[in-house]
Amino acid sequence: MIRHIVMWKFRRDLEETPQQIAEQMKSRLEALNGKIEGLLRAEVGINLKETASSYDAVLTADFPTWEAMEAYKVNPLHVVISDYCKSRRESRIDVDYEL
Repeated sequence: MIRHIVMWKFRRDLEETPQQIAEQMKSRLEALNGKIEGLLRAEVGINLKETASSYDAVLTADFPTWEAMEAYKVNPLHVVISDYCKSRRESRIDVDYEL
């Protein structure tokens, strides 16, 4: 099984607050559960504190195979959410590993 972890820091110069963006990401990504083949679980956590080094939200997603994760990344349902995020993020980091 593959675990995909992504963390985002959202821009501070938008009408939406980082908290609002994080809530949108949580709602949209968790709604993909059961809708994309190969996505076993998607969970988004919203950071409770803000420091200079902290990120605003984190995604933990599990896939049965590397190929399933790659298919998820290009799935149209995910791409819409990814585009939303790209327009609002300041930075992003990710880690993929095998369980």
